[in-house]
Amino acid sequence: MIHANPPRSNHPATVLVVMGSTRAGRLCQKITSWVIEIARNCSNLNYERIDLADWPLPMHDEPGIPALGRYVQPHTSAWSEKVAAADAIIFVTPQYNWGYPAPLKNAIDHLYKEWIGKLVVIVTYGGHGGGKCAAQLRQVTYGLKMRAVPTMPAITLTDEMMLGGPFDPETDLQAHADSVRQAVAELLDQLAPGVNPPPPA
Repeated sequence: MIHANPPRSNHPATVLVVMGSTRAGRLCQKITSWVIEIARNCSNLNYERIDLADWPLPMHDEPGIPALGRYVQPHTSAWSEKVAAADAIIFVTPQYNWGYPAPLKNAIDHLYKEWIGKLVVIVTYGGHGGGKCAAQLRQVTYGLKMRAVPTMPAITLTDEMMLGGPFDPETDLQAHADSVRQAVAELLDQLAPGVNPPPPA
């Protein structure tokens, strides 16, 4: 098993929860907060929400290929350090036209070695749940030698939700909560011993 960044021991794992959408008016913020709340209620991990809108990563501004890790741009180096320091990743992303958003692909493609060996949970949402998006993203994580857990929650939204109608994840997405819990449980099972100590009695 490849571990470019081996999990550190004797501390709760750090999980980056990466929001795949940067669109104005996106639902990703609410859905990501809901996912994090469920995860915190069933685990003892440290979850950090990552909004890619706060991580501008211009395309084509690095002269070398990411696999070399020779970054010249400060924003790339900062992104590298953030990802490398994490023990696991949760991607929360909408499905756009049967794929996943360009900003997420760009953020992934800015790096290479930092992703290797990382555990990953893929959570998608959309009018059809996001299964095609999840399949594509899983293929990319496989190419990066990441370790995706089997369960990939696919959250189906109504047209009204997507068009700006009333939306409360706590009630509107309740049918999908168990799949998120299952994915988090699989993440916990695969973390290295000592990285996820049980909460104090």
